Amino acid sequence: MTHSQALAAAGSSGTGAAAAPPAGYPAGEMFQLLRDGRARTRAELVSVTGLARSTVAARIDALLATGLVGPAGDAVSSGGRPPSRFAFNPDAKMVLAVDVGATHIRAAGTNLVGTEFFRSATAMPVSSGPEAILDWVVAAGREMLTVAGRPESDLAGIGIGLPGPVEHSSGRPVKPPIMPGWDGFDVVGYIQRSLGVPVLVDNDVNIMALGERAAYWPGHDDVLFIKVATGIGAGLISSGQLQRGASGTAGDLGHVRVPRGDGVVCRCGNTGCLEAIASGPALALALAEAGLAAQTGDDVLALARHGELQAIRALRQAGRDVGDVLATCVNLLNPSVIVIGGGMAAAGEQLLAGVKEVIYSRSLPLATSSLQVVASAAGDGAALLGASLMVTEHLLSPEGMERELAAAAG
Repeated sequence: MTHSQALAAAGSSGTGAAAAPPAGYPAGEMFQLLRDGRARTRAELVSVTGLARSTVAARIDALLATGLVGPAGDAVSSGGRPPSRFAFNPDAKMVLAVDVGATHIRAAGTNLVGTEFFRSATAMPVSSGPEAILDWVVAAGREMLTVAGRPESDLAGIGIGLPGPVEHSSGRPVKPPIMPGWDGFDVVGYIQRSLGVPVLVDNDVNIMALGERAAYWPGHDDVLFIKVATGIGAGLISSGQLQRGASGTAGDLGHVRVPRGDGVVCRCGNTGCLEAIASGPALALALAEAGLAAQTGDDVLALARHGELQAIRALRQAGRDVGDVLATCVNLLNPSVIVIGGGMAAAGEQLLAGVKEVIYSRSLPLATSSLQVVASAAGDGAALLGASLMVTEHLLSPEGMERELAAAAG
């Protein structure tokens, strides 16, 4: 399944089971019938909705005015003038998807079904501060518009993933441990002063979970995405819905206490956190203390690839430590798929084998009878795919379409 197909499939049903449309089929609801990309005639829409032909015609005219629905040729005539067909136009708008990591920023320009046409990236630590990071995002957005030869009015919105807790409703980071200067910063307002479009912000692991599921596990409603990199976190999808929790901190596995971490101080101020013993920097520090040349998680991976036994053992043990926490998650949440991603997942089977070893030995047999534990297939693209999906779901939902229709009418 391509990323475009995945986003189209996810978009046609949202991130969970589709609710029954309300009586009357307002234009925003009627649009949902067209999101699968299949062209339909007015007569077909009359048959599906039960509305009068004149009402369907008025709804179609309103949708055509947004540009999100366009003519799709004529149907085969059964006599007389062939009826016109209409379909969703995914190229009507563009999305800027942004993945801000601990040491990098990536941006992608996509259409409304996730097809990429632009990619940009830079090495910039998130500790550079919100202004520097977001100025780069704005510049990337303008570069994307230039490359596409499109006006700013064709930009549907911007989706951003940040490496820390985020209050999704406001887009403000909440006491992020590796993001000095970001706590409570108005990310949305800062960007909108330069690019006046909707801006949605979430934790990076949440959008990675959305992207990975849409691209590779669309038939699974209970998925855990685990990022093991500079930090450790999880994106939780349960019953088809992303679970953010009461204040946006759901999935913060990195600061769960683990037995092997006793006495190890974490950057959050507590001791014994998973992140303090199993993250990339933690492994590098342990190997450096053992006399090996390791300063970063990438150094650990390089040593393992060159057959350094201590690095291989460290990665396997990190997998066991992660598995220790995930065994509890399996018993509690009963996922059908656990995806291991992030920079340290590039260790291949070393990290993954340690995770599996503990999960399958510590979790209940019924909970693991059909459980799949796999490495991320989307890789670096998971966050960008998820950020794009986050925006398209906001824009193309029934409520979002009603806002778009009101704006077009105005």
